[in-house]
Amino acid sequence: MPETSQVITCKAAICWGLGMAVTVEEIQVDPPKATEVRVKMLCASICSTDISSIKGFPHSNFPIALGHEGIGVIESVGDQVTNLKEGDVVIPTYVGECQECENCVSGESNLCLTYPVRMTGLLPDNTSRMSIRGQRLYHVLSCATWSEYMVSDANYVLKVDPTIDPAHASFISCGFSTGFGAAWKEAKVQSGSTVAVFGLGAVGLGFFLLILRLVLQAVIGAKMQGATRIIGVDKNEKKREKGEAFGMTHFINPGDSNKSASELVKELSGGMGVDYSFECTGVSTLLSECLEATKVGTGKAILIGVGSEPILPLGLFSILFGRTLKGSIFGGLKAMSDLSVVANKGHKKEFPLQELFTHEVTLVDINKAFELVKQPNCVKVVIKM
Repeated sequence: MPETSQVITCKAAICWGLGMAVTVEEIQVDPPKATEVRVKMLCASICSTDISSIKGFPHSNFPIALGHEGIGVIESVGDQVTNLKEGDVVIPTYVGECQECENCVSGESNLCLTYPVRMTGLLPDNTSRMSIRGQRLYHVLSCATWSEYMVSDANYVLKVDPTIDPAHASFISCGFSTGFGAAWKEAKVQSGSTVAVFGLGAVGLGFFLLILRLVLQAVIGAKMQGATRIIGVDKNEKKREKGEAFGMTHFINPGDSNKSASELVKELSGGMGVDYSFECTGVSTLLSECLEATKVGTGKAILIGVGSEPILPLGLFSILFGRTLKGSIFGGLKAMSDLSVVANKGHKKEFPLQELFTHEVTLVDINKAFELVKQPNCVKVVIKM
């Protein structure tokens, strides 16, 4: 029997229950089924969704094998997989694209109806290829990248150029692409417009919950779309330099003023507010501020931050006066047709992705990464396998 049909024993980062410590343990990874691929991970990175998963978001199924950003090499493929082969370098996605369903054909949404976002922690057949001591392991979303090996449905991975920088490819698999896509696909930022981005980095909210680091990505997305004024809003003064590297033109530290963040944004935009505003922190109380910072009648606010609060406070008049509030998953990017464009640009170094790479740890030192993400100068932590 060929080696690729065997169960593989490897190391992975595991959480056994809500709020419990993360441990690196030996797990078993089954061979891929017909439409699946088994991937040997090269490196991964940390997104706040991974942190939130320890607190029960997007599901509360445990034990859970963590991670959803990363890059790896296909070790084996199922017998019905025709577009991928052993040795291909791939990045995982949590959004599929069949190019045939109502949403894919319409062009109005990136949320495929055939391959939806997996919110159960299981593969499309509602099973898992990962286990620990005979007990099933769940994923955060469609896969588990903080593992030396993992299995994903082939419709949730994208083949990339094998010479792409592994760390950069890891960022592209979720975090960077979400922010970039929000400006490109969701807001459709127009040339000559004004933009405000709320949240320029990591701020600790409790034990593990961190503010989503999408603002730097949203900034570069707006820059490439032709925005003329890009305002970054953050209480961490150290994020000013990072924001400027990605095209930010103005910086607001709300802690330096008694005025609200929305008032400060309006002062920098002629008193009218901005055309587009992005809420990247996941802090529910900032949603009204983000919306209020946009122009009456035409302002558009995009919600991309992920937090733990199930209720989002929203000022009635903020939205009553003709503003638009839109939620965004994966920045509105389609998993294959759009993400391949982003990956190609990243490979050609059209983005300063090196600015995101601030720290590196090995898988066995994963708990060190949780401390690093709390530091004010941390943007992305890369996990080497």
